[in-house]
Amino acid sequence: MALRRDRQEPVEDPPLRPQGEEAARGEREKVAGGREGEEEGGRKEEKVERSRGGMAKRRRRKRRGGGGSERDDGRVIPTPMQACSVPDATAQRKENRVPPAASEEQPRARPGPEGDGRKCQERFPIQRWSNRSDVSVQVSGGGGIIKSIQLENFMCYGALGPVKFGSNVNFVAGSWGKSALLTALIVGLGGKSLGSSLRQFVKDGETSAIVSITIRNTGDCAFKSELYGDSITVQQRISVSGTASYKLKDQGKKLISSKKAELMAILEHFNIQVDNPAFILSQEMGRQLLQTRHGGERYKFFLKVTPLEQMNADYLSILEKKARTQSQIEQGEEQLQELKRQGIEIEKCFCSMVAARKRVEDLKHEMAWAVVTESEKQIEDMKKNINVGNQHTFILNQKLEACKVQFNEAAKKFKDIQDNLQYLTKEAVALETKCTQAKEEIIKKEKAYKEAEVLYNSFQHRYKELDKAKQHCNQIEELKKNMEIAKLNKQEKMFMLREKVKNFRDQEDSLIQMVIQLEKTIKKDNEEQARLRQEMSNMQQMLNNEQQQLNRLKECKTDPLKRFEPQIIALLEAVDNAHRQGQFTSKPVGPLGAYIHLRDPEFALAIESCLKGLLLAFCCDNHKDEQVLQGLMKRFYPPGSPRPQIIVSAFEQEAYDVTDRAAFHPEFPTVLTALEIDNAVVANALIDIRGIESVLLIKSNSLARTVMQAQKPPKNCTEVFTADGDQVLERRYYSCEKLRPTYLIDVDLEISHLEKEMANTMARLSVFQQHICTLKNDTRKNQETINNHHLHLKEIKVRVTQIITQIRDLENEEKESVDISIVEKGAQEIKLQMKQIEEKMKMQKEEMKNLRKQKVDAEQRQKNIKINICHISELIESVKKELLQVNLEVDAEKRYLLLSQGRLKQHLDSLQIKKKELTTKEKELEKEIAQAKYICPERKEVNKTASALEKEISLLKQKIKSENSRHRSREEIIRQYQEIKERYQILDVKVRNLKNCIKSLDQTSKQKYELCQQLKRSFALRCKSYFEDLISQCSYSGEMSFDHKNESLTVRVQPTQGNKAVFGDVQFQSESEISFSNFFFLLTLWSVTESPFRCLDAFDSYMDPISRRIAMDMILSIAHSQQCQQFILLTPQNTNSLPLSPLTKVFRLPDTGRGQPVSQVEEA
Repeated sequence: MALRRDRQEPVEDPPLRPQGEEAARGEREKVAGGREGEEEGGRKEEKVERSRGGMAKRRRRKRRGGGGSERDDGRVIPTPMQACSVPDATAQRKENRVPPAASEEQPRARPGPEGDGRKCQERFPIQRWSNRSDVSVQVSGGGGIIKSIQLENFMCYGALGPVKFGSNVNFVAGSWGKSALLTALIVGLGGKSLGSSLRQFVKDGETSAIVSITIRNTGDCAFKSELYGDSITVQQRISVSGTASYKLKDQGKKLISSKKAELMAILEHFNIQVDNPAFILSQEMGRQLLQTRHGGERYKFFLKVTPLEQMNADYLSILEKKARTQSQIEQGEEQLQELKRQGIEIEKCFCSMVAARKRVEDLKHEMAWAVVTESEKQIEDMKKNINVGNQHTFILNQKLEACKVQFNEAAKKFKDIQDNLQYLTKEAVALETKCTQAKEEIIKKEKAYKEAEVLYNSFQHRYKELDKAKQHCNQIEELKKNMEIAKLNKQEKMFMLREKVKNFRDQEDSLIQMVIQLEKTIKKDNEEQARLRQEMSNMQQMLNNEQQQLNRLKECKTDPLKRFEPQIIALLEAVDNAHRQGQFTSKPVGPLGAYIHLRDPEFALAIESCLKGLLLAFCCDNHKDEQVLQGLMKRFYPPGSPRPQIIVSAFEQEAYDVTDRAAFHPEFPTVLTALEIDNAVVANALIDIRGIESVLLIKSNSLARTVMQAQKPPKNCTEVFTADGDQVLERRYYSCEKLRPTYLIDVDLEISHLEKEMANTMARLSVFQQHICTLKNDTRKNQETINNHHLHLKEIKVRVTQIITQIRDLENEEKESVDISIVEKGAQEIKLQMKQIEEKMKMQKEEMKNLRKQKVDAEQRQKNIKINICHISELIESVKKELLQVNLEVDAEKRYLLLSQGRLKQHLDSLQIKKKELTTKEKELEKEIAQAKYICPERKEVNKTASALEKEISLLKQKIKSENSRHRSREEIIRQYQEIKERYQILDVKVRNLKNCIKSLDQTSKQKYELCQQLKRSFALRCKSYFEDLISQCSYSGEMSFDHKNESLTVRVQPTQGNKAVFGDVQFQSESEISFSNFFFLLTLWSVTESPFRCLDAFDSYMDPISRRIAMDMILSIAHSQQCQQFILLTPQNTNSLPLSPLTKVFRLPDTGRGQPVSQVEEA
């Protein structure tokens, strides 16, 4: 087959897709009905040849030799390498135009080695089937088979291979690496059927992956053997960015080409269809095929592996071209109508142009006298305006004189007021000077009066002292008499006072002991109160925090984001604004805690202890978005304060598949399974950063210790978190400091819990307050008692002090002695001094009276001056206001005078201009009259204005100009008319040809449809015949039926019971029976497809042991009878029971684990 379904560009085979070429030429090529019918017929014949197994490729290569094997019914079944077919057979098929028809007898397949044949025949009878093999068993040639595959950094393998395959049957067994080999074969040869991005095939941590595939290039059909030699190595390098490059090397590993087109040419030469499941059957495709129960799916698979799918597409392409041609016919008919309309318009236009030119001449005559008439009217209006202007000049002169008189009066009034203001200002300055002088005089008089008063007071004080001394001298005699009596009384009194002091000292000591005891009690009560107040403060702070948390939780009911930091909401709004402005490539995702929900609320504290700060983290697709997000965070988080973490990783649309590395326990969930995550990016970030798939959650602490420490931890489990938030490792245990979760909370439950805690806290506060009140009362009572004791002590101390003072005074009085003579002499001196002081006091009093009178007179003078100053200030203010008002009047009169002068000047200038314009207009009128008489000697009465006539002339000229631009001249119009007529005739012919083309396309589409149906029947007949021969070899009964109308294909295989086959309902067949039937269907499809090699992955995984053994025997028998073909079979089953044969190789991949390097794969 030459069809390529794995390439988007067309295959280099023109006969296969003629419709694509015709579609490209359809707009620029004139189609001839008969000729196109012949071309379609020729293409149909070439299509038939291609559908029979690559005949077009054999014609292109012009090879000789080889062929197909003839069946009992005379139909030729193509061989896998029919590139070397016989030209006579090609000619005969083209002549008959029936795919299965052939009369030449092809050479039969040569049997393999005798030993191998006997072993296969003992297990599975193949004599009659091998004599009708569809494939030549000549070992010579063998071009296109896979010699070896080697992988480097591909998928999860650092190195795998080389795997050197045999030329016939190759089994690849093992637990790891089989799918990697199959994937590398498809990807390395440019296949697209996997549908994955190439960068996914590069091993994690590596920059590129290399796939090397060596293809045998021997035999008569070798590809450029002189250039490549006996083998071609295809080396594909896949970069981590997803790009791929190819290197094609010869037998000596020398680089020949690096173009993908060269690789496509090699694949087409050897007829290697990588994406055809009949050639390479992947495990997923095999599972779908072997387990399918629906005939529609089998039918689609039948079309996919044969040329029928492409032929259907070609048939639809013809129908599409037919629709386009019909559209072109409709467009052509519309264009014919348009051309006919244009011809009629040109005729009308020619007639209208003549009438328009005549009308323009008449309008020019009218316009000449219309201009004269308008000028005469304008002159009359100008004369009237000049007369009115002269009258207005006289009025303006009168107004100007009146303005001058008013301005002069206002200016004179302003000057008088200004002179008066200057006089008043001078008077005010003089009064201020006098007021200042009066104030200084008052200060001087007051100072002198105070000095005299001080001197008088000193005299008076000295006089009083002397008077007291005089009285003391008079009492000396009496004192001398009483001294003796007082001495006896003093001694008795001192004894009594000393007894009182002793009693008071005893009372003082007793009160001090009582005060000390009470102070200790008060101190103890105060310490207890301080402790209680501190506890109450802490509890009040706790209550406030709980109230704030309660309010926040109530807000979280409406806005869940308020569970997080206050800055988070403002930050999210800033992120939304920046995203709308296009600052982000992809909008950041966060905080991560907003995208996760708990399946079990009891694990809230455990999951929060596990994720910690990741709940507030954000995810960015790239580093550019990270920088923008960092800039936004700086607005809301001050420097030095902790900020949310930013995780940079390319966003994926699907969450990771962690089935292989996730922790598993039958009773306990992992963090990943305990969460409902709304966003795949969040899930992937938590898997990458925290590894939540490997963390188990266990509610009980003791049970968690048992699982992790008392026994071997579960598979892939790294740690366990308990419901209390404790972290349990294999050999360590960390307790959680938090009691309640902060972010992952059940809002209603938390609100209820907080309300209960607040009620308990308030009850404790009430108890503490009562206790404090009791202590306060006790302290107050004790303090009152202490205060009373202190007062009593003070009284005692005062009394003791007084008594001691009395005692000392009494003691001192005894020591005093009085000298009577000295006292009498002092009394005479005191009297003399008192007389002198009395005279000085009298003189000083007279001086004070004079100073006081002078001070009062100065104050009265200052008061009168201030009254005069206030009066002058009021006059100045009123004069200033009047001056300001007059100044405004002067400015207004001045502006009005200037305005009147400007108006008069402007009016005179305008009047002078109008007079000049009148003179100029009269001269222009004379010229216009002369010009009008020149154009039209006879004056015409015109009702329209010159502008209206000019506009009408302009429209007519534009119309004439547009017609001239379209047709230019009479000859041009005639020429255009002839061109339209010729175009009409040519288009009419083209439309008729397109109609003939429609008829030809109808015939072609009918032939294509019949050919497609004929090929369907042919392929179906060949499949059924091959199917019957195949099941007859293994003593099975079965049937294969095609329903082309409903596109359904039914395959049933049942063991024969006696000589009668028993067919049950397909719906009630087991999966093994379905897989076995579909396996026969797959082998049957090999009869209508050809390939140098076939590759099957895990084809026997869905069969029971008996069916698996029979299927294996059938494949081995087919392979040994087709030794020029290569079979690569990937199986996870045990291959020890396979028969030994030189044609069979078994490769067992070492069980080193996924990702371990396998440098060499040896034959088992």
